[in-house]
Amino acid sequence: MPLLYSIIESPAHPDLSALYRELGLRELRFPSQRKAIAHLRREPPDWVVAEFFYGWGNNYAGANVSNLDVLLHSLRKYAPQARSIVLAGPDQIPHVDKLAALFELHAVLPLPLDRERMREALAG
Repeated sequence: MPLLYSIIESPAHPDLSALYRELGLRELRFPSQRKAIAHLRREPPDWVVAEFFYGWGNNYAGANVSNLDVLLHSLRKYAPQARSIVLAGPDQIPHVDKLAALFELHAVLPLPLDRERMREALAG
């Protein structure tokens, strides 16, 4: 059964657990990327769904574009087959291209999220 990591760092992240079960995915939910990264070695995911937050100024020590850089870098090492789906609010969408220039993203989906768009992203 394919494994999906849901990294839920804000209330905007939709609860799609029922959809994941319907699609035959096993979901592990994490309240932070740090906890997801710690779990990578034990059980690498096939999918990762996480919300994007652009690194305005020095929020991320000036070295990273967003909150997802460290996670996506870790995926390269521990789960290179994993596909990443990035969720982004309207104010964040214009900045996702900076992340996409550094990492391969399977899909970028706008928030609020339409359940059918997630279904399509997971099917593709």
